Amino acid sequence: MPNRDAVSWTMLIGGFVKKGQFEQALEWFREMQLTGVEPDYVTIIVVIAACADLGTLGLGLWLNHFVMKRDFKDNVRISNSLVDMYSRCGCIGFARQVFENMLERTLVSWNSMIVGFAVNGHAEEALEFFNLMQKKGLKPDGVSFTGALTACSHTGLVDEGLHYFDNMKGVHRITLRIEHYGCIVNLYSRAGRLEDALGVIENMPMKPNEVVLGSLLAACRTIGNVSLAERLMKYLPVVDLGVDSNYVLLANIYAAAERWDGANKVRKKMKDLGVQKTPGFSSVEVDCNIHEFVASDKSHVDTECIYSTLGLLSFELILCGYVPENIVREPYKFD
Repeated sequence: MPNRDAVSWTMLIGGFVKKGQFEQALEWFREMQLTGVEPDYVTIIVVIAACADLGTLGLGLWLNHFVMKRDFKDNVRISNSLVDMYSRCGCIGFARQVFENMLERTLVSWNSMIVGFAVNGHAEEALEFFNLMQKKGLKPDGVSFTGALTACSHTGLVDEGLHYFDNMKGVHRITLRIEHYGCIVNLYSRAGRLEDALGVIENMPMKPNEVVLGSLLAACRTIGNVSLAERLMKYLPVVDLGVDSNYVLLANIYAAAERWDGANKVRKKMKDLGVQKTPGFSSVEVDCNIHEFVASDKSHVDTECIYSTLGLLSFELILCGYVPENIVREPYKFD
């Protein structure tokens, strides 16, 4: 293009965000800054969304400072995006500060705070904001109830969660979606009522997804209920095509019970279906840049320094008396 304006750059950056390529989106935003093109409010919203998905708090703080210096500080959509970003980065205090300073608040503003409180373990505040929002004259939607149900599941308020679920259908006439059924499955699972959770899965009007099944499988692993986990196996090939997480979780349930035949059976099923285990990775943010690592990773430019530091930490752990827990199990591994 002979000329690129803010719209051109925003469309490019937004395309990467929609495809889940958040790091590339941020790289293009930096390139936009270097070319001297001033971002508009849509650009800022898109970049904040990328920060929220990556958890890059450093860049998010810089964007907040950038917004305050421009004419964007009273833009309700940008403020909503900042609340969501801070919540997803675990900084619920910063999210609340942005919310409190907003001159105008929409349903999205309240939902961002309710869900933010719920997922960060502040269940009482989530339910308080849920009720306060209605006193302010705003009618809750499906997202509002998702936050309330999540808050109930995190605090074990089974009866209150079921009350909210019934209110969705009977009072507010909100169409139930799979995430709402997932919240109820999670509510029962966390309370140890696994049969009730299975009943929800078997009677819900849509097929369960990997998240819904994962909630119940995780509870099966915690309690050691192998038989119920086996009953869930019939759903895995239907909903988990190409997704490995619940197969691995099921194999771990067998392994914890020392049922090696079952673990190997799951491994064979994965192989037959062409499902491969996705390597786990960890990430850390340094100077607004995300660094990702997998097991035995030596591709980082600072690999030598990183491994020498890990060696020093291991030595200090031994000096402090730390002894690793060695569990002897029949060896099996995923291809």
